[in-house]
Amino acid sequence: MALKRNEKNDKKIEKKNVSKGGKNGKKLKVIALGGLNEIGKNITIFEYGDDIIVVDSGIAFPTDDMLGIDLVIPDFSYLVQNKDRVKAIFVTHGHEDHIGSIPYLLRDIKAPIYATQLTLGLIQIKLKEHKLDRVEMKKVSAGDVIKVGNFSVEFIAVTHSIADSCGLCIKVPNCTVVHTGDFKIDHTPVSGDHIDLGRFAELGREGVDLLLCDSTNVESEGYTMSERYVGVIFERIFEKHQDSRIMVATFSSNIHRIQQVIDCAVKHLRKVAIIGRSMANTVKIASELGYLKVPPKVLIEASQIKNYEDKQIAIITTGSQGEPMSALSRMSMSEHKQVAIKAGDAVVISASPIPGNERSVSKVIDELLKKGANVMYDALGDVHVSGHAKREELKIMHSLVNPTYFMPVHGEFRHLKMHKELAVDMGTPRDNCFVMKLGDVLEISKDNAKITGSVPSGRVFVDGLGVGDVGNVVLRDRKHLSQDGLIVVVLTYEGATRELLAGPDIISRGFVYVRESEDLMCEAKEVVRKTFDKWQGKSNGDDWSNIKNEIKDELRSFVWKETKRSPMILPIIVEV
Repeated sequence: MALKRNEKNDKKIEKKNVSKGGKNGKKLKVIALGGLNEIGKNITIFEYGDDIIVVDSGIAFPTDDMLGIDLVIPDFSYLVQNKDRVKAIFVTHGHEDHIGSIPYLLRDIKAPIYATQLTLGLIQIKLKEHKLDRVEMKKVSAGDVIKVGNFSVEFIAVTHSIADSCGLCIKVPNCTVVHTGDFKIDHTPVSGDHIDLGRFAELGREGVDLLLCDSTNVESEGYTMSERYVGVIFERIFEKHQDSRIMVATFSSNIHRIQQVIDCAVKHLRKVAIIGRSMANTVKIASELGYLKVPPKVLIEASQIKNYEDKQIAIITTGSQGEPMSALSRMSMSEHKQVAIKAGDAVVISASPIPGNERSVSKVIDELLKKGANVMYDALGDVHVSGHAKREELKIMHSLVNPTYFMPVHGEFRHLKMHKELAVDMGTPRDNCFVMKLGDVLEISKDNAKITGSVPSGRVFVDGLGVGDVGNVVLRDRKHLSQDGLIVVVLTYEGATRELLAGPDIISRGFVYVRESEDLMCEAKEVVRKTFDKWQGKSNGDDWSNIKNEIKDELRSFVWKETKRSPMILPIIVEV
């Protein structure tokens, strides 16, 4: 098969090399502003002539070293610079790493959003939270073709861990691109919607110039299990723990998983409590749109849990990633107002940790076990299946689409590199595979494809209501403060005579407990006083602000010598 694929590609390349370029000599530019060399924050832009379209706009979760950061979003500066050229935003599905940053993008850019019904419903929740009510929302279905400017975009049904997921076929006058979105090949999906492999094959026969394909699970051999398999495991858990409360933590957007928990609860005559704001919002919108089937009188409020026996209760909650403020985390720390973990509770964490969240998830599991709960998680059993294609499924996609050029997306560098090697094994010439960095510009035409430059890209941190006002310098200071603490030195002097009027006073936070380190504090004050005395004797022409740096240097050396610590030192010197 590889030989035939190579022969076919060689012929295709030969044919393209004869061409003198596309219509008007224009080339399609493909630029990823997120989703490369990282997990999450997916966003790709396509540029042709004066038109730009955006595919997805997601968030990434902060890592442990991003102290105080709530969300990480893409750098939109290139799109803002070209906002008049942005014609539309196309969204493949409703997961946070694909829709989470849309409200931040729409602060500066006005463009219609095209997405399937459930995806639009989840986006609308976010827009409402951000008080964005004048956004043009266009509902589409798999098979629809949308024309905007020079672009023609077709939605293609795929299976994933959320309903209404789609890949895209993007066409311009001289180029055809297939973007798989997140997908797996699930022959028995919970919703009954199957991946449209026939359409991918048809496009492959017509000729696909560039394939962008999900790389998240490329390290895993074989095939991803069907979502229905988790339902079988849930049934076993409900059978085994008939007398216990059962709690399931999963992603709020995983409608299929939520449906299977509700089905098991109904079968075992349990009421279901939904806990967590994002979970409640998703269940509400999915039920209203018909994606979630909940029989009457099954759902109860969290405040009603106490009115039922343990064997009559199932709880679906947020917190599968160990987020500090999530419902499950607060339960594990005995900080939730309505639900307290008790011995015998069966807790299922039905998700695998996103890279960077492993420590948080482990902490939650430990706290649950300490309280006597029976905890089931991915490492102990099949309580979760991925929504991403493994290697054999990726091979099927490559075989069907048979692209001339290939660009792996959605993964860290090792995923992208490994996916490139898979594509080469499937017959795509090595020189036709592009492992890109964020901001790289891939120009493609009927003649060739090559990286021609880059645009501004990177990470923007969201901290509370602040967007982009926390950068690497602030994070560095936060890390410094968290590790070594702070010393504030305060003194006042008379400007004309340089006479010390008050101080030096030393305030410590996060460094040492002052009452138990009085001798150290007294010696530190003496170091500051001597440093100030030296400065007093210098000529009047000397810049008085230099005393701040001298105090910092001398005090830093003293503290390091005495404690082997390097707290942040902040001198406050007042001239009167």
